[in-house]
Amino acid sequence: MPGRLADTLWPDVPCGALVLVPLGSTEQHGPHLPLSTDSVIARAVAEQAAGLLPGTALVAPALPYGASGEHAGFPGTVSLGHEALWAVLVETVRSLALWAGRIAFVNGHGGNHETLKAAVGALRREGHDVAWTGCDVPGGDAHAGVTETSLLLHLAPERVLMARAAPGERRPLAAIMPRLRAGGVRSVSPTGVLGDPTGASADQGGRMLRELASDVAGRITAWRVDGLGRLMR
Repeated sequence: MPGRLADTLWPDVPCGALVLVPLGSTEQHGPHLPLSTDSVIARAVAEQAAGLLPGTALVAPALPYGASGEHAGFPGTVSLGHEALWAVLVETVRSLALWAGRIAFVNGHGGNHETLKAAVGALRREGHDVAWTGCDVPGGDAHAGVTETSLLLHLAPERVLMARAAPGERRPLAAIMPRLRAGGVRSVSPTGVLGDPTGASADQGGRMLRELASDVAGRITAWRVDGLGRLMR
């Protein structure tokens, strides 16, 4: 059965436990979603995935800051940047490894990918049994669109302001990436939305969450790690 690490008493922490660490961000998600969106999703996926795993799995508190420099043009965004996030991830695993067994980061923010690859790679070279996986919905839109809005309508509907939801930049990421890298998200979408949230629903979000949790649980169970430290199916 899964458990929340933060709610566990130290004598009850099993030595060698599998620990899932949700990794999110604090960044703009359009005018209709909270800054905590990625962290909320990562924690929910980690908790539901843990419940599908055999044996004991603990879910650590979500890490709420990531590498979000591309969203710096919007008030409220807090970004650690690559180097600081790398240090946080490395020291988190080194500390957990004093009593835990395997450690899996469950990542909710695409901007954290490069840092995860670097940090998990370094940790695995140190001998730690650690890997990472994302919360990627096949065919989902990029940011604050129907995918994330549906998930939040399912997980925290009281924090979603659908009256403010409106389509943003809907071209594929590949088409806007050069401009996005040069000027950040605000240069391609004044609202911060990359996609169209207007068709979102809680029912869609519930289905997405179940699929994400099943996928993450399958990857953790298989524990096949590629050269970038990422869990494969």
